[in-house]
Amino acid sequence: KRFTKSQARNVLKSKPTRGLTAGLKTKFNPKIATGVKTQKSILNQTNVKQYSTKTSSSGSKNAYTIVDHEYDAVVLGAGGAGLTAASNLAKQGYKVACVTKLFPTRSHTVAAQGGINAALGNIQEEDNWRYHAYDTVKGSDWLGDQDAIHYMCREAPNTVIELEHMGVPFSRTPEGKIYQRAFGGQSINFGGEQARRCCCAADRTGHALLHTTYGEAVKHNVQFFIEYFATDLIMEDGECRGVLAYNLVDNQLHRFKSHFTVIATGGYGRAYASCTSAHTCTGDGNAMVTRAGLPLQDLEFVQFHPTGIYGAGCLITEGARGEGGILRNKNGEPFMQRYAPNAKDLASRDVVSRSMMSEILEGRGVGPKGDHIHLHLDHLDDELLAKRLPGITETAKIFAGVDLRKEPIPVIPTVHYNMGGIPTLYSGQVVDKTAKDPDTPVKGLLAAGEAASASVHGANRLGANSLLDIVVFGRACAHYIGESLPRNSPHRPFKQDSTDFALSRFDTIKNNQKGEIKVHDLRQEIQDIMQKHASVFRVQDLLEEGVTKLEEAYQKIPYVQVTDPSDCYNVNLYEAFELHNLAQCAMQTIKAAEWRKESRGAHARNDFPDRDDDNWMFHTLTYMNADSGKVDLTDRPVHDFTLDENEMHTVPPFKRTY
Repeated sequence: KRFTKSQARNVLKSKPTRGLTAGLKTKFNPKIATGVKTQKSILNQTNVKQYSTKTSSSGSKNAYTIVDHEYDAVVLGAGGAGLTAASNLAKQGYKVACVTKLFPTRSHTVAAQGGINAALGNIQEEDNWRYHAYDTVKGSDWLGDQDAIHYMCREAPNTVIELEHMGVPFSRTPEGKIYQRAFGGQSINFGGEQARRCCCAADRTGHALLHTTYGEAVKHNVQFFIEYFATDLIMEDGECRGVLAYNLVDNQLHRFKSHFTVIATGGYGRAYASCTSAHTCTGDGNAMVTRAGLPLQDLEFVQFHPTGIYGAGCLITEGARGEGGILRNKNGEPFMQRYAPNAKDLASRDVVSRSMMSEILEGRGVGPKGDHIHLHLDHLDDELLAKRLPGITETAKIFAGVDLRKEPIPVIPTVHYNMGGIPTLYSGQVVDKTAKDPDTPVKGLLAAGEAASASVHGANRLGANSLLDIVVFGRACAHYIGESLPRNSPHRPFKQDSTDFALSRFDTIKNNQKGEIKVHDLRQEIQDIMQKHASVFRVQDLLEEGVTKLEEAYQKIPYVQVTDPSDCYNVNLYEAFELHNLAQCAMQTIKAAEWRKESRGAHARNDFPDRDDDNWMFHTLTYMNADSGKVDLTDRPVHDFTLDENEMHTVPPFKRTY
């Protein structure tokens, strides 16, 4: 019923009874708005303590109330990797907390379109997980660790079947089997004919997987702390003891003590001006590891997806080409056959992106400026588009203004994925390089997903291996904890000064009065530097200039001011934390790119066009002083061995062609 203004005022003034009018008189309770299902019971189990910061760089010395929590394991992030780790831990009887700055189904896994690779053999009975492993090693340009690749590809078929039983609504063949489409870089019989290995739910596979895994985590009573921003790890004598976070609703600080912490916070695509990543992909977990004095690995390897929508950056799945889409230049030529005679449009992503940019740079781009390429799907059957690619049909209409049934989509290579991240073993254990062992595990700390570098992707990730990565290694983290942690293990108390660093940093960023630089201005400056100086093609002079400019930009970080004093959903504050994280990831990325004098996978140097296995066949490790911005670089050996030579032979390096 519609009310006049006077009637509405009378309703609001009347004594509330039940239903809508009662709700109008209800006082806002921020505890309820956190999205935590059992907030009251949580607070009853915790200790609330008062802490004072040491005098911070802002000149303040403030008191903070901190709510303490104890869990067997804390998972940071609620995307596919985090939810898989959390639910598998809860199934084993552990007390698990999942801390996430987003509602779980808004995590960036939801944006994955194409599918998840597994050698099920539903379309091609001869497919085998060893072929999948071979393709992954080749796709990585031999920077992938072959023991981890062996593990992932061997586990893939059972993983997909497990997801099916969990309820993921995969597309089906007429026989009722899981449908599998063609995807880039995939072959049968060690480099033979094109494989159809990518299991999909139309072109919304990530959406289906994320909602299903969230339901599984809720089913097994994982305790969620939704819209809690994790700021820093709590480290004691080289061991991770937990994490400090704050509630976005009211800025209340929470300290989580755990036997194991699993980082599954995703990538940092937003370090670039144009990317397919959500605005929340800011490398939070990677930066936390950096500030803990631990290394990041292979950050120079940034994947440019061939088909981001021109001008918008939104993703058009590789599945579009898997279903028969063709890239054409201004002459209407299907140019990929010149660059990859066998695989053509389904060559590895780095090959396709470089081929597109070469066409543009050589004057064969389309449009008034000749600065993009056309992706044609207009020759495909309307029924196929509606059944297999409904999502991108809608996306193209909204963000490109085209009806892909009748006209091509304007596309350009766009930042899509970070191959590098937190170095781990295939068990999920985070490692550091020491004098004794380059694979020394960090006690109490694991990582999975795009935040981690297992490294199954090496210098270039194959399409549809990312959803597989998050599920396989999220579960691997849970399995490792299950083998290492006895049930009901008691917790040691924190050391008195264990939270000082994290608390002082929170206070400094929140109360900084040193400057007047706006978060969005400095963020845009950093993104523009990365976009120009560390793009698809790289050259020494441009990289050196980018390093200098980024170092200058980084020195502005202490002068970023949080002007909003609010304690309720302070967007200015959490964007300031994200800016710090992005800047630390960006600095290590461009320094590593300038350091590596070869072309390998997604790292393409015009001045060093060839792969140099003699001098550069190793992982790049970067250690960064977050205060000064200084980055130290070293190497870590690639695992050029499998888990079992009798089960899978090592793939020796050779010249990569498609």
